[in-house]
Amino acid sequence: MNEPGDVAVEPGGDGVEPGGDVVEPGDGDARDPGGDGSAGTADAAQDAPDSGALGSGALGRGRRVVLGVVAGAALVAVGGLLATVLVKSPAQVAAETGPPAQGLLTAEVEQRVLARTVVTRGTVVADQSVDVAPQPRAGEGAAAAVVTKLPLKAGDAVAAGQLLAEVSGRPVFALKGTLPVYRDLRPGSTGDDVAQLQQALRALGHGTGADAKGVFGAGTKAALTARYRAIGYDPLPAVADGGEAVKAARQAVRTAQWAVEDASADAGNGAGAGNGAGAGAGGRSGTPATGSPSAGPASGAGDGETTGVGRTGGVGRTSGVGRTGGKSGGGEGDSGRALARARQALADARAELASVEAADGPMLPASETVILGSFPARVSGIAGRVGGPVSGPVLTLSAGELVVETYLKDDKKQLLRAGMSVVIASEATGLDARGKVALVAGERSTGRPAGGQQPGQGGQGDAAGKGGDLGFRMVVRADRPLPPALAGQDVRLTIESASTDGQALVVPVTAVSATADGGTVVTAVGGDGTPRRIEVRVGTSGDGYVAVTPVRAGALTAGAKVVIGAAPKDGGNGQDGGDGQGGRDGQGGRDGQGGRDPKGTGSPRRPAE
Repeated sequence: MNEPGDVAVEPGGDGVEPGGDVVEPGDGDARDPGGDGSAGTADAAQDAPDSGALGSGALGRGRRVVLGVVAGAALVAVGGLLATVLVKSPAQVAAETGPPAQGLLTAEVEQRVLARTVVTRGTVVADQSVDVAPQPRAGEGAAAAVVTKLPLKAGDAVAAGQLLAEVSGRPVFALKGTLPVYRDLRPGSTGDDVAQLQQALRALGHGTGADAKGVFGAGTKAALTARYRAIGYDPLPAVADGGEAVKAARQAVRTAQWAVEDASADAGNGAGAGNGAGAGAGGRSGTPATGSPSAGPASGAGDGETTGVGRTGGVGRTSGVGRTGGKSGGGEGDSGRALARARQALADARAELASVEAADGPMLPASETVILGSFPARVSGIAGRVGGPVSGPVLTLSAGELVVETYLKDDKKQLLRAGMSVVIASEATGLDARGKVALVAGERSTGRPAGGQQPGQGGQGDAAGKGGDLGFRMVVRADRPLPPALAGQDVRLTIESASTDGQALVVPVTAVSATADGGTVVTAVGGDGTPRRIEVRVGTSGDGYVAVTPVRAGALTAGAKVVIGAAPKDGGNGQDGGDGQGGRDGQGGRDGQGGRDPKGTGSPRRPAE
């Protein structure tokens, strides 16, 4: 308790609570009731400077209170919002899971040419590709074949008759033709390959004379020899005996001619004595008989035979002439027979000479020529090297116009056939060209595709692995020659496998449905929105569309609307905001609600009401 006359102050001093913020009522200025108040006045004056500090503390406390109230209100608002999102009434749940109200999706009937297409990739290659792998004929003391000259490099043009390579000193050159080389061609050979050789030689300016077509005769021998010499070589002889057979046959002809002359002379002497005839003949032969010509007339026969032996040494087969002369003793019958026999021997000798000469001359070994279908050709690759052994292709030639080659799987092969129209597109050059399918193989191909492309690369997307099953080979030939720059490039092929005959009514495939009796109908929507079913016959289909023909003429026309599906009533008819057709065929396109229906039926979930 305060003593009388003292100022009543809280323990904190200056009439302020221990916190120093608030002055208790009636405190701070409490005075002694009996005083004159002067002390209170002095204390009030002393406390005046602390009034600002008291006001500032009260303001900070008010601010904290306001912030606390705002934070609490925000928490309440967020909690309410979460409650409205997460907590759903039974009606809300039913609205979200129930079927939406449906409307009709429609498409317009078009009138145009409809084509069904197949798209694949292919590689531009030459129409003919030939690996040159010569194997020269092995001769006495021959070693393994070695490349001795390579005058060409990759990319060079090749003309008909040009030297391609030299292997073991022998040339390899190109000729034009279609039949492959399968045998050596020699003088006396006959056949279509001989006729092809004659035509190729004539095209190079080497005439084949009077030789019949397909007969390797004297004119063909001369032409082939000229071709070899034009490239700097001598042809190989067909008979490798140094010409001995021809020499022997010619000598036999000369001897037979002498025999005929002798027989003619003997027959001319007619009535001469056998001894005289025999002696005279022996003298002409230049080979006197070993018997004595002075034997008497009684021994005329013996002298005649002896003289004949002398002529036999010269002729080699006409001893009968001497014997006849001796025996005839001037008889005309024996002389005539001797002359006839001599003439027959001469004819035989001449026939033998003709046969030997026909077989003699140049030959064309299969290893020294390459047949190509057209020129100029191109060297597409060099695999050999000078001095290296011939263990495979020395070089590869490409000939003919450029074509596109690809390999098909079974599903595509069933859709395509020769004669179909094709669009060839090169993304690298921007070229578009039209062509036709020239070949669809009936048998599967194995190994490595032509043009050096590996299966599955460079346009061979339908092919299997290297060395395996490639599929069915298809060749596309352009209507106009493809530029050489496209050789080896990968291109896109778009093949029209079917098309309508002129313009037709075309609708999306989803517009056509089947009836219970096996018919097909489309549902058209009139101007008043009333649907009506129209029976149609379907035709060519492609790219999600099908050609239709109304059974009743005029029942369906271009521009009419046909039903292709259903959609929410608020999703529109799908024509502007997306109609569930995927742009073409109703499979995976937009449905007016952000494409949430993956099948494009236009039936997304209905939003909650």
